[in-house]
Amino acid sequence: QTAGQSGEQELENLVLKLSVLKDFLSSIEKKALKALQEMSSAAPATPPQPLSRKAKSIPVQTFEVKLDITLGDLTKIGKSQKYTLSVDVEGGKLVVLKKQKDSQEDWNTFTHDKIRQLIKSQRVQNKLGIVFEK
Repeated sequence: QTAGQSGEQELENLVLKLSVLKDFLSSIEKKALKALQEMSSAAPATPPQPLSRKAKSIPVQTFEVKLDITLGDLTKIGKSQKYTLSVDVEGGKLVVLKKQKDSQEDWNTFTHDKIRQLIKSQRVQNKLGIVFEK
């Protein structure tokens, strides 16, 4: 009979251990669910990556400029024409726009790979030379 009693006691211990294990697993499951809910509710507060990169984008800059006459353009001497210079850093483009009579527009677009050098004048503070590929 002692062998039967010890078998029953082992079975009781096993049932007790299983019960403790079940409670432990249930508690872990609740903690995991709570952590998952906290993570999903906190997610909308932080913007997704592409949005934050977009916020730091460089806007297109536009300047009113006058083109300086070089020796090659001596045949075109006349009134100095006003141009609009648009610089798109992220798109890598430089657009020179000239308004003509009858509200027509004439423009040249230069991509970044065609621009070889930018030269800031030492003598005139607001003069910039641009050396193109050709």
